[in-house]
Amino acid sequence: MSEFTVALAGNPNTGKTTIFNTLTGSSQHTGNWPGKTVARKEGVWRRNGDVYHIIDLPGAYSLSAFSAEEVIARDFIVENQPDAVVVVVDATNLERNLYLALQILEMTPFVVLALNMMDAARAQGLQIDVQMLSQRLRIPVIPMTARAGKGMEQLEAAIASVAQKGHEAKQRPGADFTPPFRYSQPIETALNRIIKAINQQKSLKNRYPGRWLALKLLQEDETCIEKISAISDADELLALARHEAAHLHEFYREDLDTIIAEERYTWLNRLVRQVVQGRPQGPTLSDRVDAVITHPVAGLFIFFAIMWVVFKLSTDVAAPFVAWIDTFVNGNFAHWVIELLALAHLQDTWFASLITDGILAGVGGVLVFVPVLMFLYLGMAIMEDSGYMARAAFVMDRYMRKLGLHGKSFVPLVLGFGCNVPAIYATRTLESPTDRILTGMLVPFMSCSARLPVYVLIATIFFPQYSTVAVLSMYVLGIIMALVTGLLLRKTIFKEAETSALLIEIPSYRMPTIRNVWTEMWQRTRAFLEGAATIIMGVSIVIWLLMAIPVSGQGSFADTPVDDSAFAHLAGAISPMFEPLGFGNWENASALISGFIAKEVVVSTLAQVYHVPQEQPAGEADLGFWAQGKESLIGLFRAAVDTLKTIPSIIGINLFPPEQETEPPALVTAIRQGFEQSSSGYGALAALAFMVYVLLYSPCVATMAAQRQELGARWMWTSIGIQLTLGWLLAFIVFQGGKLLLS
Repeated sequence: MSEFTVALAGNPNTGKTTIFNTLTGSSQHTGNWPGKTVARKEGVWRRNGDVYHIIDLPGAYSLSAFSAEEVIARDFIVENQPDAVVVVVDATNLERNLYLALQILEMTPFVVLALNMMDAARAQGLQIDVQMLSQRLRIPVIPMTARAGKGMEQLEAAIASVAQKGHEAKQRPGADFTPPFRYSQPIETALNRIIKAINQQKSLKNRYPGRWLALKLLQEDETCIEKISAISDADELLALARHEAAHLHEFYREDLDTIIAEERYTWLNRLVRQVVQGRPQGPTLSDRVDAVITHPVAGLFIFFAIMWVVFKLSTDVAAPFVAWIDTFVNGNFAHWVIELLALAHLQDTWFASLITDGILAGVGGVLVFVPVLMFLYLGMAIMEDSGYMARAAFVMDRYMRKLGLHGKSFVPLVLGFGCNVPAIYATRTLESPTDRILTGMLVPFMSCSARLPVYVLIATIFFPQYSTVAVLSMYVLGIIMALVTGLLLRKTIFKEAETSALLIEIPSYRMPTIRNVWTEMWQRTRAFLEGAATIIMGVSIVIWLLMAIPVSGQGSFADTPVDDSAFAHLAGAISPMFEPLGFGNWENASALISGFIAKEVVVSTLAQVYHVPQEQPAGEADLGFWAQGKESLIGLFRAAVDTLKTIPSIIGINLFPPEQETEPPALVTAIRQGFEQSSSGYGALAALAFMVYVLLYSPCVATMAAQRQELGARWMWTSIGIQLTLGWLLAFIVFQGGKLLLS
């Protein structure tokens, strides 16, 4: 068995992720590149007993090191020297895509070109001579349509062959290779002189591709100069490079970077003219659809209509599965846990209290909302995989620019609906530091998926007939507050800063594939759960511990009324500041305290502090393990059927019979009574103010850490201060203003 390293490179929206998902399946994980905040995706692919570590490099248009993504892609290929590099290109836009491939071929000859989206190229009337393209580039070229799985077998075979050659070549470090493209004679002469000097230093010859390093030194790349200065005595080499660069500048009378880019594109233009026949005639179907989708007015309504569908999916359509998980976790599963503790004679100990009232209540209170998150990520994955997300950014640009925001800022802001942390990291795609800081400060106004369970819980209790409207209003309010805050910051703190123009690629429309949508949906949900699990567990245990410690009354450890616990006293100390907002009791204050740690635990904290012992229905005690398991499976099947029946409700068709009035669950009753008491009879107003405060008050610790890393401590604290102030003021206006209107 042999192990190989394979890098996947390509422009954004070329299908690179589809190929990565097809190769690695579920054997992948996501982290960050060392010292960077750009996501790093890698997975394992096995073939004929060999193991291939697939590294999905960030999408980049070139390796000119103008962005973090370009630096990461370039440094990985040069420093890590993968056995093979797969460059994924869009067959409908060959010339621009091949620019990246040409740069990579100056680093390594062990390249496979994945000529993706061949179906779209044929649909546009393009015919590509794959054999000639392969001969001219001197590498394997595999025509394919990754979304349909066509060409994957040929690609896999090519990767295995090239990786084997690349692996063997590592045994001969410093070997020269000839790339397919040559520059004009003056540049080639200068390169040869610098390469000769590089080859005289073994530390450089064995570490970096000679031609690539010579080119970077000729272009006076500061990063490369720093690196070689640190590993060798490079004074003479650097002096030679400066001399050659000055000579070329005098010869061309133009910036050398511009000359090099022009010569590359000139060569690529000739190549594409030779290998590509046919040109699309007239506007395509995509062009005609875009005339509506990207229309200044119609496009905006379409965007909000699509968002409405997404949130109907995550609220109404997900509801049957939410109800089933709630019944299973707090019913049969809780019963099984208690029975296991009884077998160990631990049912009346503090440990049993920790398991049932701490861990199970806390984690279980979040697990019931997994369907909500999955349906939300389903909608986002379809928007991305279909090509609509980029168009949404284009539509929003004209409106956001009027408010002082960059159109490209829309992408991190939309990602914020999933999780604020990766959204903060996504601000790296903005070239201007001012745009990055401003967008990073506005991301927390977007309702992340962790806030959604809070909205759903409160809206279901207080606004059952209008729960979808109530939840969607929080998202809309967050967007409005972000835009208004951005406008105010542009007029004050960032008054002197200029907004750069939007530059974003609009990909072709594509039919979302089940594999891609499922992989993206599951990876995001899994990452959310993996990231939240440790925090939720820790917070649940801390909250249980504070609730178990008696500070008044006659109770003992783990056997004290909640009102007499340390947690109640801590929450009670800060609850007066929430009295003008209508939810100034210790129970609600305690949930907001835990929300500082992670918004995921607000719901679980409410479940703990409003805990009401549940009575077991008559006859249920006679059910055995297998009977309860069967009952749970039947309930799961019914939830799936009810979910399908709920889908037509998106357009107002209700397939369910009128519901009978039933007694509300004890927890629902307890929360309703708590808000009614704290607001002196204005429970619904207080609940709405609570939702507004949860929307606007400071983000979780993980988001704060991301802001500090990306924006700096100063802007992190500024952002937190703005949100705490706005959250309190707006919740005050909602509650007190509502009271005035109702009185």
